[in-house]
Amino acid sequence: MKQDKGLLLVLSGPAGVGKGTVCSTLRESDANITYSVSATTRAPREGEVDGVNYYFKTRQAFEDMIAKGELLEWAQYVNNYYGTPLPYVEKSLESGNDIMLEIEVQGAEKVKERYPDGVFIFLMPPSLEELKNRIVNRGTESMDTIHERMTVAKDELDTMDMYDYVVVNDEVESAVERIRAILTAEHCRKDRLIEKYKEQLEAEN
Repeated sequence: MKQDKGLLLVLSGPAGVGKGTVCSTLRESDANITYSVSATTRAPREGEVDGVNYYFKTRQAFEDMIAKGELLEWAQYVNNYYGTPLPYVEKSLESGNDIMLEIEVQGAEKVKERYPDGVFIFLMPPSLEELKNRIVNRGTESMDTIHERMTVAKDELDTMDMYDYVVVNDEVESAVERIRAILTAEHCRKDRLIEKYKEQLEAEN
């Protein structure tokens, strides 16, 4: 019987909604999910580690990756590039491992074009006011940048129709539990299992 492919999970949502915190918590509690580390040209925030949180690249190095076709997706957001290195994603899926991408909304649209069978999850803030508070409390952006992020966030909320699931990040643990439930349900979907079990039954007859 051929190797089952892994599930491609895509988590995206507005900046400041808590994607990184949710992914980190999920990573600590579920060893069965692998994570694709994105590349970016933005400066590291306090506590971030190259190769763990992001691959921090110069603008020239990132543009070289684009030119060589080394990215599954990439987008420019608030004057910085963000993108997903392709080889690790392909290798993980072929090996039967579930892999999660924590990416921007623009990038999620590109991934859906290439992997329409992926599982796309939109992480939603409890409110726009709470989203703004979270960005302000990070203390890493100027007021002009915060205003720009909020404008972009309102546009991104309009893309929810593209996603398979919407999870509200009111409490991190609750959001993580909902994502775990989504993953369990997706593994039980008929269209993911029917060919596998048909082959198994035919082999036994």
